[in-house]
Amino acid sequence: MPESGTSIKEIPLTEATPVISVKPVVLEARGRGEDLRVRISAPATGSELPIILLAHGYGSSLDGYGPLADFWASHGFVVIQPTHLDSRTVGLPQDDPRVPGIWRLRVEDMKHVLDQLDVLEAAVPGLAGRLDRTRIAAAGHSFGGQTVGSLLGLRVPDPVDGRREDLSDTRIRAGVLLATAGTGGADLTPFAAEHFPFINPDFANMATPALVVAGDKDDSPLTVRGPEWMYDPYVLSPGDKSLLTLFGAEHSLGGIAGYEVQETTDENPERVALVQRVTWAYLRHALGIDDTAWAAARKALSDGAHPLGRLESK
Repeated sequence: MPESGTSIKEIPLTEATPVISVKPVVLEARGRGEDLRVRISAPATGSELPIILLAHGYGSSLDGYGPLADFWASHGFVVIQPTHLDSRTVGLPQDDPRVPGIWRLRVEDMKHVLDQLDVLEAAVPGLAGRLDRTRIAAAGHSFGGQTVGSLLGLRVPDPVDGRREDLSDTRIRAGVLLATAGTGGADLTPFAAEHFPFINPDFANMATPALVVAGDKDDSPLTVRGPEWMYDPYVLSPGDKSLLTLFGAEHSLGGIAGYEVQETTDENPERVALVQRVTWAYLRHALGIDDTAWAAARKALSDGAHPLGRLESK
């Protein structure tokens, strides 16, 4: 069995560069009830920079996910992080009329970011003219994964009127879904069915290429099926998909949600390093930048012998 650190380093990286991060950039968002606050992190150097929209998990904010946002930005991506209305920093009361549709408002937030790229680009010193707007990906953790899935073609029956509206966006060329919920209905616990009726995704039309990352110990209180529930976005969706299964990982996948955050129950720096490299390698592959690192990742992880995880594709 290979040493995990050695195998991780076999996935080659570009040289890290300093990162410029600006927050909050405030975007007016009519009909939302709150302005949309955004953080942009970008390499200090380089041109034709691809873009990642990063959707946080339930309750987090633009300040979350530093282990991913910082890594991706230091290795050549511009990372854009909106704060969605479910964030603890917003403090929306549960009886607010926007709550039942908050899953849809998240998707609208991501589209609004894309509509306002000129404003966001101008807000970062030295970024003007350096974005590659033909190479845009989206990544999300937990509830953020469902948000990203909607941009890739996932459909959610609206809890209010039952519509299965197509909210996909062709500007998004690839996605990364991290610890993302599976199907609803009988797969949900009674608590989840009552409090989160929008966790009812239909993956049949989620055809945009994506990498799904799941922990084999992620036993969510939202489902009766156990950790395999998190494999649904890979198993049930069509098209070009890959699955990274992390051995021993719980919902925070070793600590991706932030530096030293309380909700990390399975802290493991090597696991986080693997997620960083594999997601980065995948996005460079999926966006047509370079296949070298992705090929190395598949070679290192495809046989299941690596102590941290297994990588498969369909």
